[in-house]
Parts: sequence; structure tokens; C-alpha cells
Amino acid sequence: MELKRTPLFEAHKNLGAKLVDFGGWEMPVQYSSIIEEHTTTREKAGLFDVSHMGEILVTGKDAKKYLNMLVTNDVNLLVPKKVIYTLIPNDNGGVVDDMLIYMMSDEEFLLVVNASNSDKDFAWFEKKFAKLSGGSVKVENQSAQYAQIALQGPCAQEILQTLVDYDLNKIEFFFYDYLTIDGVSAIVSRTGYTGEDGFEVYCCTTQVEKVWNKILEAGKPFGLCPVGLGARDTLRFEAGLPLYGHEISDTITPIEASLKFFTKIDKGDFCGKPVIEEQVVNGAKKKLIGLELIGKGVPRADYRIEKDGADIGYITSGTHSPTFKKGLAMVLIDTAFAKVGTEVDVVIRDNRVPAKIVKIPFYKKKTLQK
Repeated sequence: MELKRTPLFEAHKNLGAKLVDFGGWEMPVQYSSIIEEHTTTREKAGLFDVSHMGEILVTGKDAKKYLNMLVTNDVNLLVPKKVIYTLIPNDNGGVVDDMLIYMMSDEEFLLVVNASNSDKDFAWFEKKFAKLSGGSVKVENQSAQYAQIALQGPCAQEILQTLVDYDLNKIEFFFYDYLTIDGVSAIVSRTGYTGEDGFEVYCCTTQVEKVWNKILEAGKPFGLCPVGLGARDTLRFEAGLPLYGHEISDTITPIEASLKFFTKIDKGDFCGKPVIEEQVVNGAKKKLIGLELIGKGVPRADYRIEKDGADIGYITSGTHSPTFKKGLAMVLIDTAFAKVGTEVDVVIRDNRVPAKIVKIPFYKKKTLQK
């Protein structure tokens, strides 16, 4: 099957990116090195192409009401120009996907979903909205109309400020506004997937290369570099941000994934609520928590976790952390062993490597406390 490409594909080739198959998309995994791109984003700024992400528009006078019945967070918390993170639960309490919801108006909501799930999510919403509302809510897959790039890092605001006639301090964490970048109309939100302060920029596909090049040029004095999927993953991992198919899936509930904060049980009925509410009240049998290797090795996804020789869970994501220079992992284990400080073993190639349970996120910037 032919791989999909974002509007920035040629720009990536010109920058010497190493391209890989990512969920059916030909995407840059790195330009220089994953560690260099990771460190530059943490210390200066990085620019990411995330145009493969999906955008679904939900409209209608009852859009908010019915959308609220299909997600875990409370859509009533939204006002125009505000963004919320939420999960889409299935009927069994697992997760169809996670996403951002942008409130455009009282009757218009833009959903930003994961690239590999966009078609599945669209079909899910079409089916559920038709059943709930009798067709009074309209759902449109507008992914082909949007391109998205992310500018992340301590210098992100300084860089973008040189390109807009607007005080970026006015955009608070998880809010957005409509700005013009070098003549291109864009939605700019203070959101991201790195654990750093920064912005995500949505614009028309035909104009995104102009914006990409302009930001790269403006960022040169600040040490900005383009960043591929490799560092995007290590950055989100250190920040304890979930990746679909790893920390969340159709069989892992929001409570098991330690995402209770984004699950509002008191808001009313929603898909999967009976299972999720039971776990909120009585506790889940499994819990997502952090792990730090004490012995030598690199913890990888799917490695088993043992306690006194008994299987207690597995690694959902793991790596040798570029920031902390040691083996770290997020693990889904039996709740009885999820207390911080508990010593466990990671099974790496039939060897039991000692480790201990630690808190997540591993990394947190003060700028996220806005």
C-alpha cells in the first residue's frame, strides 16, 4: 500500500530527514539524531510536522450535549477559544482514542485525533451521533483540509512572537486564537506533546510549507531545529504523556491508565461509564506507573515485570532517557505493587534486571503550571 505524505514531505527530504513508515504515513523519524533533537527541544526549541493528525468537525445546536455523552471529560467546561484533552471511551470502558477538543462556537467543535485512528474515530462518531441525536448533529472529517505543525521548547514563544502582531502572553495554556503568520491565517493554541511550553499551529495545507520555512528561519538565532518522530516520542515519554496502543488502548481504561483527572464521573451519562465508575469507586486492579532500572539495560515496550518471580505486568513504553541518562519506563502492573519505591524485576532477554517503581511524569516544566 502506498504511504500517505504530509504537505511538508518535500521539505523534510530537502532537510535530509530519515523517513519511515509511521501508521501508513511516510514521516521523518530524525534529521540529525534523536538525542540531539530531544535535547535541543528541552533547552531551546524544536519544530515538528504533525500534519498527519486527524481533524473532525462536529456541528449543530446539540453538538455539545451529544459530544459530552461520548467522551470522559466534561465538554461543558469549554468556552470559545478553549481546548480540553479527553478520552473517547468504548462501551466496555476501554479507549477508542484520546484527543483534543477545540470549541469554535456554541455549535461548532474541532476534534484533533491521532493519525492512525482518524478513520476509525470518524466512523465511531458518525455511528454514535446518529444513534443519539437522530442525525441532528453533523460530523465531518476535515483532515485533508488541515496541516499542523508544533513549535515546542523554552524559546518557542520568543520565536513565534517575531512573526505575529499579537501578544502571545494572551494565549493561556490550553487556549487558542486566530493569528496571521506571514500572511497565512492560522489557529494557534498553547498546547503540545513534549512537556515543554509551546504552540500548535493549524493552517491550510497549501500554505503550511510557507509557515514551516518562516518559523525555521525565525528560529535560527535561537537554535531551533526540525524534530522527527523519534524525539517526539522520547519527549512525550519523559513528560508521562500517553501514546495510543501503549498507555491507552481499547482494553485499558482511563482509570488504569492513571488518567482519572480527565474523567468526570459526575457530569452525567457517557459511553463505558458503568465500568469506569466502578473502578473510580472501588479502584482498578491495574495501574500505570513509572519504573527506573537499577541494573543495566534498556527497558522496552512489552517487556514483562516480575515480583519475586511472579508476573505482575508489562512495560507500555520505555527507553534510555536522553534527559536523565538512565533506563526509564511506564508500566501497567497489578495495583498491589504500584507503590513508589517497590522493587521489581524487568525481564530483558530472559535476564531479570532489578528496578524500582517511581512516580510519573519523569519530567515536568514549571511553564505547564499556567
